[in-house]
Amino acid sequence: MIGHSPAQTSSTSDRVRRTVALLARRGFALGPERLGDVCLGGALSEGDVRWAVAASPDLTLAHDLVLRSSDGTRAGAIRSRAVAHHSDAPRYLEMTHRFVDTLVWFAPFIRSVSIAGSLASGGFRASDDVDLNLIVDDGRRHLAYVAVNLLGLLHALRHRAKPVDDLTRRPIAPRLMTANLILERSQCRPLARQDEDMAFEMLMSQPVFGADFFNEVVQANPALLDQFPQLESRPDCFPDPAPLPRLPEWLFPAFLDGAARRVGGAAWRYMQWTRRDKPEALARVAYVRATMRPYALFDEPDPT
Repeated sequence: MIGHSPAQTSSTSDRVRRTVALLARRGFALGPERLGDVCLGGALSEGDVRWAVAASPDLTLAHDLVLRSSDGTRAGAIRSRAVAHHSDAPRYLEMTHRFVDTLVWFAPFIRSVSIAGSLASGGFRASDDVDLNLIVDDGRRHLAYVAVNLLGLLHALRHRAKPVDDLTRRPIAPRLMTANLILERSQCRPLARQDEDMAFEMLMSQPVFGADFFNEVVQANPALLDQFPQLESRPDCFPDPAPLPRLPEWLFPAFLDGAARRVGGAAWRYMQWTRRDKPEALARVAYVRATMRPYALFDEPDPT
């Protein structure tokens, strides 16, 4: 008999199960040790995670990944992503650092940039795009979206041989750098959403620029720390680079955001049109947008 009380059983198993569900909704899974590091409610040892899996009929261990029992048939596909991550991620991490250096030079209203999505979660493969979470000055969300996509298109032109799937295939150049979540400063203090999904998004994000600002946002939203205390003590994955010159901020007055909204919205609708015959890709986009609400761009009616 493993030395856990019934109260510990319920608490530990529930926390592991909910963390596995958070990952599953994103299409990923982790091994027992890494899962323990990012567990809801605070870190657990690998032994505690393995014990929770053995004690719960809703969980299983397959290919050394902790999965929901209902996802057992997907274990091979999820495992292949984890294996691909080890070979593909390093090159794309280096590429992302170079892209972010260019982005923050071009867009001085950006205060923080974090790697998110599969590249941050450990399930990246070469056909994926790189998801970026941004925090920007008020009134410049759409300017940031256009900046990421404009520079992203120019960047992708140099990588036209990149493998693609239905989500990353585009007519001119592959989808490579993507704005996943863009928050204005005022939206962060406090965040309208401080549920476990948003807290997990913040936990898995890896700041590559503006780490101090990112950490200030975390401290300003203590409910995030209630969900994942690890947010308070995690080391910076990528310390901020030495300060670089940036374009002057006066080049990007807030009134330009309205025009950027119309340009960005048209481009977004065009991309959805190109996927009109790919229902799985459209469903995935719809799911991701649902998880980002109320912060998803182009949900609100055009004020003009």
